[in-house]
Amino acid sequence: MSKRQLYTLEFPVRCSPTILWDFLSTPAGLQEWFADKVDEWEGVYSFSWNGEKPDKAEIVDSEEDVFIRYRWLHYDKSEYFEFRVDQTEISNQTIFVISDFAEKNDIKDQSQLWKYQVKELMHRLGA
Repeated sequence: MSKRQLYTLEFPVRCSPTILWDFLSTPAGLQEWFADKVDEWEGVYSFSWNGEKPDKAEIVDSEEDVFIRYRWLHYDKSEYFEFRVDQTEISNQTIFVISDFAEKNDIKDQSQLWKYQVKELMHRLGA
């Protein structure tokens, strides 16, 4: 089995970083675009899709309005997925950055899945 590797995707967003942050860091915001149902209990987030058994993740690091890093409880402790809110220096445009791990052969498919999810986020943001 090949080792999973980190990859990063960037998306320009037409909204304020503060508005975007709420969609990345709260159960209600995540439920708008990332999963069908999101609950949080004592720092553990439960993400459900299509009525299936929830996948659980914990927040391992965050800085408000800058980044939030989650770790799936069923993956290696060194792996995570991260949502980062950056701004370009010249135009001050908001950039949404996703970092995640996948098998090398799966990165293209995983990127497509993220792009689909981000398309839903953009729709919810009205961006």
